[in-house]
Amino acid sequence: MPATLEERVAYLEGKVEEHSEVWRDIKDHIIHMEQKFEQRFISLEQRINNFEEKVDRRFEAIDRRFEGIDRRIDALDQKFSRYFLWIIGVQVTIFLAIIATLLK
Repeated sequence: MPATLEERVAYLEGKVEEHSEVWRDIKDHIIHMEQKFEQRFISLEQRINNFEEKVDRRFEAIDRRFEGIDRRIDALDQKFSRYFLWIIGVQVTIFLAIIATLLK
């Protein structure tokens, strides 16, 4: 243990310097860890964005399929409407022909 005042001051200055270096190392380590976390968050954000884009593309493909199905259903609906009108027309014509035959 230092005996004189100057030795004690020098000893304390050395200890303070050691503690300052330790605190600088801790600060550097924390900054390094912050940078690593930030890089990981950026990477995670990119992965999430890529996933969202893939999901959006899949839903767009599904929407296109449903649009095609809707067009086909509309075409069938129009076709059945035309067939229905033809069937009703033929039935009315036959009905009128039967009535005309019975009235003669």
